[in-house]
Amino acid sequence: MGRPENRYKFLSLFIQNSIKKENGKTATVPVFLSQETISGEVVVEPIQGKKVEHNGVKIELLGQIELYFDRGNFYDFTSLVRELDVPGEIYERKTYPFEFSTVEMPYESYNGVNVRLRYILKVTISRNYVSNIVEYQEFCVHNFTSPPTINNSIKMEVGIEDCLHIEFEYNKSKYHLKDVIVGKIYFLLVRIKIKNMELEIRRRESTGSGPNTYVETETLAKFELMDGAPVRGESIPIRLFLSPYELTPTYRNVNNKFGVKYYLNLVLVDEEDRRYFKQQEITLYRLQETSQDSSSVRTGPGKS
Repeated sequence: MGRPENRYKFLSLFIQNSIKKENGKTATVPVFLSQETISGEVVVEPIQGKKVEHNGVKIELLGQIELYFDRGNFYDFTSLVRELDVPGEIYERKTYPFEFSTVEMPYESYNGVNVRLRYILKVTISRNYVSNIVEYQEFCVHNFTSPPTINNSIKMEVGIEDCLHIEFEYNKSKYHLKDVIVGKIYFLLVRIKIKNMELEIRRRESTGSGPNTYVETETLAKFELMDGAPVRGESIPIRLFLSPYELTPTYRNVNNKFGVKYYLNLVLVDEEDRRYFKQQEITLYRLQETSQDSSSVRTGPGKS
């Protein structure tokens, strides 16, 4: 029996987003927000001259978390189903409209080092004596956050007794994903020969719990602040744009499975290549784009 062709046509407008799949390739998928309605149609088209006998056709909307140390086992935190057809036979192209209204999708899509959170539409054509026909369509979920009402600056001092004393300041502690980190570094005491100084953005992903907790730290960006020896009283400005980097919001505790935090890591290297660093956590959030910014990425119906 020929394998039917299943296709999805999303009827609503959506933003396109690129995701990296398991085979390392990048795919473009639609983006939705929590509480949006996800609607469209499934087209089943048997090979010409063949028929498909089935025990029903259904579509499921699933939100899943997969921990890579437990690969293949998905934890479903969202599961909705719509029955599209009763048992019967399909002789020719058949179209099934579907709709999931105001879907609660509390977590953002995420593809990390040890964990993946994904949303999929899964179509199943059930059959008796042969394997079921199953097709998947992944989509992405973004959730926006309002700017925080309180956003304190970060001021800290760090040093080595009688050798080095610096003071650094960042203009705030919470940044949206397209923000700019602005700050200054003051050298109050310099008795070691500093060769260069850089600022790193680090992501720390923790999965599991208790003794089964796995922590992975990635350096996502390195920004050189200074090349050469500073002198006492010198002030070095910081201006780091976040938009070029692949960042996500901070996730504190996603379904008791994982969390993601971000840090600014200030690194000083002396002439003997000894490294001195100070790390400070920051909070990242996704800010709602203005209509002018988002109009350029909105598209018509269909998947490119």
